Amino acid sequence: MLVRLPKLLLVLALAGSIGLHWAFLQVVAWTGMVITFAQSKPVTEAVSDTFDGQHPCNLCKQIAKGKQAEKKSELQLESSKAKFANAPAKFIFRTPPLFWELTPSGELLASLTHAPPVPPPRFFIS
Repeated sequence: MLVRLPKLLLVLALAGSIGLHWAFLQVVAWTGMVITFAQSKPVTEAVSDTFDGQHPCNLCKQIAKGKQAEKKSELQLESSKAKFANAPAKFIFRTPPLFWELTPSGELLASLTHAPPVPPPRFFIS
């Protein structure tokens, strides 16, 4: 179970980021409305009243308010975009006025001319 938990949390986070939680809540609200209306009316009439939009339940009203509040906050975030100062048009690389060219020492060159040990070393991984 612990192996699947990160994947489940990722799926839930992605579903929430695209607004799937509102669809889930709406399905729950519609199911409750059909059950409530079917207690006093025929099932066909209960389904018709559920989806006609004229008989919203309290949960449907709360879902609509939540969607509106979410849309308002998105609009506020879009209007407050960051403004950056104008960057220079070009970037020029310049060499430093003074520099020293370093040459490798004789010892380093001598160590590079030796052949590798024969036979090559073997590393055993145990």
